[in-house]
Order: sequence, then C-alpha cells, then structure tokens
Amino acid sequence: MNIPPRWLRRLVGPVVLVVAFALTALLLPLLAVVAAVASIWLPGRLRGLRLLGFAVVGLVVELVALGAAAALWLASGFGARLRTQRYQRAHYGVLRVALRTVVRAAEWLFRLQIETDEVSWSPLDDGVPGSTNSMVVLARHAGPGDSLLLLDTLMNRDHLRKPRVVMKATMQLDPVVDVYFHRLPSRFIDPDPRDGEDVETTIAKLATDLDTEDALLIFPEGGNFTPKRWTRAIARLRQRGHASYADQAETMPNVLPPRPGGVHAALSAAPHADVVFVAHTGLEHLSTPRDGWREIPQEKTLSLRWWFFDADQVPRDEQQQLAWLFERWADIDRWITARQASDTTR
Repeated sequence: MNIPPRWLRRLVGPVVLVVAFALTALLLPLLAVVAAVASIWLPGRLRGLRLLGFAVVGLVVELVALGAAAALWLASGFGARLRTQRYQRAHYGVLRVALRTVVRAAEWLFRLQIETDEVSWSPLDDGVPGSTNSMVVLARHAGPGDSLLLLDTLMNRDHLRKPRVVMKATMQLDPVVDVYFHRLPSRFIDPDPRDGEDVETTIAKLATDLDTEDALLIFPEGGNFTPKRWTRAIARLRQRGHASYADQAETMPNVLPPRPGGVHAALSAAPHADVVFVAHTGLEHLSTPRDGWREIPQEKTLSLRWWFFDADQVPRDEQQQLAWLFERWADIDRWITARQASDTTR
C-alpha cells in the first residue's frame, strides 16, 4: 500500500483529527442517542455507547498527544534538540500517559481484565536475573489492540522500558504514531519489500546500541494472521527450500510462520540483549473499526504469556537460531490453543 508523503500526512492528519473532534463535540447528544438505539440490537450490554465512549477517549488522547508533540518541537528550538536524551525521555513520557489512558479506558468501559500467566516471566516481575538488561522482544502479531497492551506493559509496569518498534509502514497513517515514532528510534518497514530495500540492515542498525532501558520490539510474522496469509507463508517456505519448516508450520494453525531474517539481524547486532517471546490473545479479531463495532469483547479476560531467555541461552549459529525460533513459535501456538480451550469451558 502506497502512503502519502510525510509532509502531506503532517498537514492532513491533524486537520482530520481536529475536524473529527469538532463534529463529535457538536453532534455528541445525537451520536449518544444513535449509539443507545443501536445497542438494543448489538450483542452485549450497551455496546454502542461503550464504543462511542472509547472512540471519544481515543480522539481526545490523539489530539492531546499531538499538542504535546508540537509543544516539544517548539521547546526544543524548532526541532533542533529533539534527538537529545532530555527530549527523547519527554516523548516517551507522553506516550506512556497516552497508552495508560487508552488501556485504562478500555478496561473500564469494556470490563476487561488483563492476565499474565503466573508461570511466565514478564516485565511486571522484580528480581528476575537479567530483567534489567536490554531486550529484544519477539511478539505474535495479533492486531492493534493486543499490540497496545504489549506496549503499555513494556512502558508502564515497573521497568519503564523505552521500546524501539519495528512496524508496518501503514502505521504512519495514524498521526500520533507517525510523529512520535519518527522522532524516537523506531523504523517503519514494508513486510514485502521491493528490490533495493534491505529490511535486515534497517533492523540491525536499530538494534546496535540497545541500552539497559531499551526493548527492541519486532513482530516476526509480518502481519496479522489470516488463513490466506498462513497458506501463502507456508508455500513461500517450500519455494525457498525449507520443506521441514513448512511441515512444522502446518502444525501451527494459530500463527503465521516467523520470518527469520529480521530476527537474526537483530540478535546478531545485539548479542548482549536478552530475548523475550510474547504471546497474547483476546483481541486478535479487531483489525478494523468495523471489527471493533461487531466483535469487541466485554467482561472478558485478555491473556499475555512471556518466555524469557538470557543472552547466553540464545543460539548464534543462523541455522540453529532458525530451528530455535520455530520451536518457540510452536510454544506460542500451543499456548493459544490451550487458552482457546480454556475460554470455551468458562
């Protein structure tokens, strides 16, 4: 997907948000009535009103975050000092507050509970050996909802990590993501790059100078799970001569097979970093506003599971690392299957 150039996004994005906020404020009584009437036919209690409330919170958070970004740009000497440690921390601080506000609003409006598996390591734990080291976080790609929960967990629970995120180029269409993650050490990439685009080199540069507070976040699947993507990914493995991994991927019906190139580039560039695998489930069907209108869960527990490996436990040989990566992805697939079975018995 071709996206508009940066200058056009920076002009149009804020204008669209301001217009949307003005219209929402003007029409809020009417929108509330429509949402209340729609709730009669929607599953769950007051779903329409809850979705409207969450949309208003999200809109306000986006506007406030953009206003803060403009203030930081002015205070930094019209952008001259944006890359200094002081202003980098300030941008992370704004993102922390924005993420916490959105997640808390979702928890309250939809009565969601976030559960971290008791037997797994997570950034919530204190005193875990290696937990204060830099990290490479390899996460299942399960939609923007689960990704927000993951970022909130990394940034707002105890260790206050500073994430460096490798994300799809289309995420730049969100004005806040576009502004903040271009100012912070993150990268937007095309999961299916054209000739001449070296994704591995880009990821390696991002991983090279990871510090103790940093966490490089990568989604090795390259996109949200769909049956078509799953079939295409397995076919691509066979075309590249990885028949055994294609066979293994066919036994993992909940996840896309991981793409090893970016993972190997990150781990080679940051051999000092610990590695964390993350699975999360509960919001994977929410990829579009239409999905949210129809399927957003209420009174539900959202689950996260973490697998932690010290840097000296990570294979360095490329082939051994590939096998290890697929083994960990099989762990994620089995955990998702178990969670789904548990949810159906509740």
